[in-house]
Amino acid sequence: MRSPIPLTKVILLANVLVVVVAVVVLLVLPPASAPPGARPGTAASGPASSPPSAPPSPAPDLPSAELPPPITASEEFARQVKANEAGAVPILMYHRITRKRLASIDRTPAQLRKELERLARGGYVPVTAREFATGRMDIPAGRHPVVLTFDDGHPSHFALDANGAPAKDTAVGIIYQVAVKHPGFRPVATFWVNRDPFGLRERKDQERAVRWLASRGFEVANHTWGHPHLPRLSKKKVVEQVARIERLLKGLGVPPSETMALPFGAMPRKRSTVQTGKWHGVSYRFKGVFLAGAEPSVSPFVKDYDWRAIQRIQSNGRKGECRKWCSEYWLGWLDKHPRERYTADGDPDRISIPRGLRGNIRADREQKINAY
Repeated sequence: MRSPIPLTKVILLANVLVVVVAVVVLLVLPPASAPPGARPGTAASGPASSPPSAPPSPAPDLPSAELPPPITASEEFARQVKANEAGAVPILMYHRITRKRLASIDRTPAQLRKELERLARGGYVPVTAREFATGRMDIPAGRHPVVLTFDDGHPSHFALDANGAPAKDTAVGIIYQVAVKHPGFRPVATFWVNRDPFGLRERKDQERAVRWLASRGFEVANHTWGHPHLPRLSKKKVVEQVARIERLLKGLGVPPSETMALPFGAMPRKRSTVQTGKWHGVSYRFKGVFLAGAEPSVSPFVKDYDWRAIQRIQSNGRKGECRKWCSEYWLGWLDKHPRERYTADGDPDRISIPRGLRGNIRADREQKINAY
């Protein structure tokens, strides 16, 4: 991606700003509470004893996360849809979704809904962080992937109302509302959670919540046990923080995490401790470690991609430190520079790119190149 400004040094500064803001905010946030109209502790259908191998079927009145059948993309077809699977992918970072913003990183339900509708109108199709990190972004030809990520597992992210549907102003509720209005907008997202997922304290309620989400295509994954500032911890403590939440998620019946988001976007002193580790018989090995970044990520197929430090974009307007670093700026920039944006070919077995970008693709992906 050719950025309109020099990013080599500035990205680190922007990351520091995001981290500082997040640290200050999380120190002063009030205790988590359930969103209006939601029933805490009732975040699922089906009995708590349901085995992980038999999750409940998606509700018939909710849009499905399934994608249309793949196609075979020829060079000519890739040219027609202007495919560029070496392009940039926006990975959006959200925290609390509240009616009244108490911190700069909060978003209101109206702001989230407006941003998702903008994405839907712009031809974006959501994929999970796991799908991005593993290169399985099998969206329709001519569309652009976007990754919606929600940190901390706040009650405003997910709860069910009295009728068993996602509460209206939660993140999940809003995602489904946009998917109903825009049928091409796939209802999936990634939720990186801590020790009390979605503010739930009872084990059976946590289990129901994460299984409800996982059975419908959402990803629930690792954000450490207690959301510490990892650079301050020893290697042993870092591994414990990551493995403890992994043990919890395994016990709740979701697959092993393939991605994790760093609390505050802060890398520990020894980077490998958040890539792979083992503690008290619990092991983890991630395929993507995500920052609290300041720009779109490069494609996972290109040589510059580093799965150990994947950039994200804070969802926000264009004030203060967000003037050139948050979602409103970057989504506008991608609209103005469509050739820099990832555009899919609809073929999961090929990587379609303009011929001039052939040299950008990683060696282990060269056999899949479909250049035009």
